[in-house]
Amino acid sequence: MATIKLDIVTAEKLVLSDEADFVVAPGIMGELGIFPKHAPLLATLDVGEVRVTKAEEVYSFFISGGFIEILPEQITILANTAERAEDIDESRANEARDRAEILMAQQGDNISFSQAEDSLKRAAVRLKVVQKKRASRGGGLAGTSLDG
Repeated sequence: MATIKLDIVTAEKLVLSDEADFVVAPGIMGELGIFPKHAPLLATLDVGEVRVTKAEEVYSFFISGGFIEILPEQITILANTAERAEDIDESRANEARDRAEILMAQQGDNISFSQAEDSLKRAAVRLKVVQKKRASRGGGLAGTSLDG
């Protein structure tokens, strides 16, 4: 089966550099499903889960928005932040969710409410990604490739 080169990067580090059979990314207008030989595209990404399929295994990553460049042989995700499902601290994400819910309930100014809402969304997606990983007990990841 044909594969496509995938890089997931942040300003701080290279999170993943590997080949993939299929990639799903959270575009702001909905999910983007990308196979090898996809038409060129540049899009804005939303907070969400990136799912990478390789050799019938699905690997999950949390991203907090960014951009995606798709070329027929290469996908580059430039994320604000990115974490492998294995690296998400579930208790920290729960605490962040709880703090955001408290801030939203306090009904502060619009800017504070919006910031709390964004924090709540990020925490909720982090929890979803880590809980899906725990439920699937999929293969672990190490380094910047899917194979370890």
